[in-house]
Amino acid sequence: MSAERPTPVTDDLLRGWPLPAPGEDKEARGRTLVVGGTAHTPGAVLLAGEAVLRAGAGKLQIVTAEPVAAALAVAVPEALVVPLPTDDHGNVTADAAERVLELAEHADTVLLGPGFSDVRATVALLERVVPELRCPVVLDAVGSAYIGEHREAVAHLDGQAVLTLNPGELAKTLGVDDDAVEEDPVGTTRRLARQTSAVVVLGGRGKTVATPGGRSWTSATGGPGLGVSGSGDVQAGVVAGLLGRGAAPDQAAVWGAHLHGSAGDLLARDVGTVGFLAREIPPRVPTLLDRLCSTGSVGTAGQASVSAGEATSSGAGGR
Repeated sequence: MSAERPTPVTDDLLRGWPLPAPGEDKEARGRTLVVGGTAHTPGAVLLAGEAVLRAGAGKLQIVTAEPVAAALAVAVPEALVVPLPTDDHGNVTADAAERVLELAEHADTVLLGPGFSDVRATVALLERVVPELRCPVVLDAVGSAYIGEHREAVAHLDGQAVLTLNPGELAKTLGVDDDAVEEDPVGTTRRLARQTSAVVVLGGRGKTVATPGGRSWTSATGGPGLGVSGSGDVQAGVVAGLLGRGAAPDQAAVWGAHLHGSAGDLLARDVGTVGFLAREIPPRVPTLLDRLCSTGSVGTAGQASVSAGEATSSGAGGR
């Protein structure tokens, strides 16, 4: 593993690492499948799904718990929403795996995990789904419990997997104390990336991204306002959307983490250091993308065309 220092993410770095061209229509920007939610947490997949589209993906499909699927289809008219069977507690059952795989066969990217809450039910479903996937995959939140039990579960994807985690989820997946992640976010993120053969995105005080080969990046964006329910679902959706439109896993992770943090900085400036909602984050992403994808726009390190210091003086943020 490389011991090199992490690379700071700046506007100039991203402009020198441009995303794939958007193409002429939705087909050119890929089909992203979001798998998540329970009968009690439909909002997580709503947030993740909107973030997928705000990041520029072309087509969105959502598979979620049957009791909330109809309402979600109305709330997200841009998506095909497919109901999945649930147990008595509203969790998607492992019997849904066949339907998920049917849809995944035609997807360019699959996001697994937003809104899942029961570890056993999640692991049971992912044990039947993940080994059969061949496209890029994002595992989010409770989806990481599957990696905790099956460390090499995404190795067959040859680096085409991204884990989006907060510090507590990273600690549980690695089997270490929370303090270990707090004291060495770069080292622990690199360790999990190496062990899993996946790119890892860590939220918390700023952002850390690491690849299986040991490369890493840090973004100073994001304040305490991002530590709010649903924020991580948005970040996972942005990363998945960028993958869907053709970005490589490391690029999607770095861009996605920085966009999420920069959107938080904008909201901190315009709304308040804390108190803005996760649903307010996705609408900020397209403007940030335009600024970062334009060679004529002005921006300096860590600013995403808005001063992070102007927005908030704290370095803490949600995943």
